[in-house]
Amino acid sequence: MPKKPRPVILDSWSVLAYLEDEPEGKQVADIIIEAHEKGAPIMMTAVNIAETWYIVARQTSTHEADHLIADLIRLGIEIKNVDWKLAREAASFKAKVRMSFSDCFAAALAKESKGDLVTGDNEFRQVEREIRIIWLKQ
Repeated sequence: MPKKPRPVILDSWSVLAYLEDEPEGKQVADIIIEAHEKGAPIMMTAVNIAETWYIVARQTSTHEADHLIADLIRLGIEIKNVDWKLAREAASFKAKVRMSFSDCFAAALAKESKGDLVTGDNEFRQVEREIRIIWLKQ
């Protein structure tokens, strides 16, 4: 029986690199393509996609932010709603380390789903013993 592919978890850092055509964005695109080829789910928490939305809305407009999020959904990115179990795991990370609360949600989803978190954000170095991270090369 073939091994089930590990979910791919995106944080706002990786998505913004992708959306802004930064060098790391090409790596994100390749990871998304590979995940689709393997049948691996690609996920973000509602908190992380909301963070992406407000950053894009500040830089451009709410209209543009809405379109970009719709594009991400069309790319096959699943938005995972936050329930108490996920929020509790995020809060547990926040209680132990100094990183943004939204980053704690991405880490919590990676831990809960046994997925690989894709990021270049060095804040995640604090939790790399607890979750698997695919580091984007800067």
